[in-house]
Amino acid sequence: MNALPPTRHCFVCGIHNPAGFQIHLETDRKVVETRFRFRREWCGFPDTVHGGLIATVLDEVMVWAVGVASGHLTYCAELEVRYQRPARPESDVVARGELVTNRRNRLFLASASLLDSEGTLLSESTGKYLPVPGELHPRMFADFVGDPGTVFRPPDP
Repeated sequence: MNALPPTRHCFVCGIHNPAGFQIHLETDRKVVETRFRFRREWCGFPDTVHGGLIATVLDEVMVWAVGVASGHLTYCAELEVRYQRPARPESDVVARGELVTNRRNRLFLASASLLDSEGTLLSESTGKYLPVPGELHPRMFADFVGDPGTVFRPPDP
């Protein structure tokens, strides 16, 4: 697996965002993966990670998986999450995402899963992603640490 370039300010992968997850993402060019621990202060109910934060991580691995596989910056248009078991704070988890379908670079379908350290499925999701308009690319690319061109390409004309 190869490391993906982080951003500075993203809530999930931003390395300069003190309120965020600051996760590190890796890829084999098909699957995007991250291994980390949810902090205790990210719980909803006692000893149970808030479902919205789980959805956020699943969205992140899917958007990166779409980018890695297609070269396109995208944003989420629709997200469906199925929670199977509670995620516990301060426990090792793995989130994995992959591109399922590319519909002519206009719509991308992705899937993701969150597993505990023993490989038990905690949550799974699917999402629909749309390309980010080209005029927004310069500002987004400027937030990356390193060269986003190693993953993303300029928008189609």
